[in-house]
Amino acid sequence: MPRGGKRKGAGRPKGTGKFGVPTKAIRVPESMVDQIVNFIHRKGDVYPMYPNTCQAGFPAAMEDLPAEGLDLAGFLVQNPAATFFVRAAGESMIGAGIFADDVLVVDKSAEPENNDIVIAIINNEFTVKRLVRKDGSTELHSENPDYPSIAIPEGTELNIWGVVKFAIHSV
Repeated sequence: MPRGGKRKGAGRPKGTGKFGVPTKAIRVPESMVDQIVNFIHRKGDVYPMYPNTCQAGFPAAMEDLPAEGLDLAGFLVQNPAATFFVRAAGESMIGAGIFADDVLVVDKSAEPENNDIVIAIINNEFTVKRLVRKDGSTELHSENPDYPSIAIPEGTELNIWGVVKFAIHSV
């Protein structure tokens, strides 16, 4: 008696399942099952993004144009393997729009350039500051006049852990 195999008319008709489209069985690590299921339920973290801009000055009419999708993870994270998040503390960077309890999106693979906001290690402590290189000297600048900048003497090892790409905060 033959068993198994594809039988004509067997199974659920394509496109009639929970998702309304054909599906495919895949193998995933058991440790990631909950994470993948949450991703599916959130529809891949894609949220509506309207093509219009929203005026911060005088009001402007919003058109009823269809929204495109915005993948927040894809927008905030350019290099997933080298990106980490850290919560900001203190008030030394308020002039740059970084406030206490903001979540900073940091890319360790980005090459720090002059005037980038970076996560640095000074005296075995992390700090977020603006990297300023000028006339052969290096400083870490605060963005609040109440806080001093940190001069890095020549020959001192400066460890930059990454470049801050985004600050996420509540309004």
